[in-house]
Amino acid sequence: QVQLVESGGGLVQAGGSLRLSCAASGRTVNSYAMGWFRQAPGKEREFVAVAAIDWSGRSTHYADSVKGRFTISRDLSKITLYLQMNSLKPEDTAVYYCAARTRRTISITQDEYDYWGQGTQVTISS
Repeated sequence: QVQLVESGGGLVQAGGSLRLSCAASGRTVNSYAMGWFRQAPGKEREFVAVAAIDWSGRSTHYADSVKGRFTISRDLSKITLYLQMNSLKPEDTAVYYCAARTRRTISITQDEYDYWGQGTQVTISS
């Protein structure tokens, strides 16, 4: 059973930065695609970013709303996923979830993810 534990959320002013971490159990996770999703109050959970290790090497994909501001990365030795968030905006306020799918390929569809963390709150003040 894979366990995912997020950390790093908090309250920052607009324009600031945060780095989220997602510690995973078991080195098998290193072969999985892993991503970040978020859910703002009153809204559905949405895709943020994903990192995969597939036939082409390491691949990443971002939602248009965060492209150029957020960076997803993985430390395979620590079995940890990160999300560096810069130039934060109030509309980035949400609970951020780490997820893993038991496939190597990228997916932006949350139904295709098999494991989820408990979420970490990110609040951006204007």
